[in-house]
Amino acid sequence: MADGKHLLFVWRPTGYVLEERDGEPPAVGAVVELDGDERQKVSKIGPSPLPGDQRPCAYLQA
Repeated sequence: MADGKHLLFVWRPTGYVLEERDGEPPAVGAVVELDGDERQKVSKIGPSPLPGDQRPCAYLQA
């Protein structure tokens, strides 16, 4: 894990955004709490979509 951080690939009505979080990424199937009362489910864990970025990325599904 790069620098003890991971990314969340979050769906928004206006498009996808990346959010950085501390620690290990959540497991596939876990529910992640976002701003307010919003929750999204982890559909997969993969590499960061950013070139050269070593952080893992949790891809979320609304």
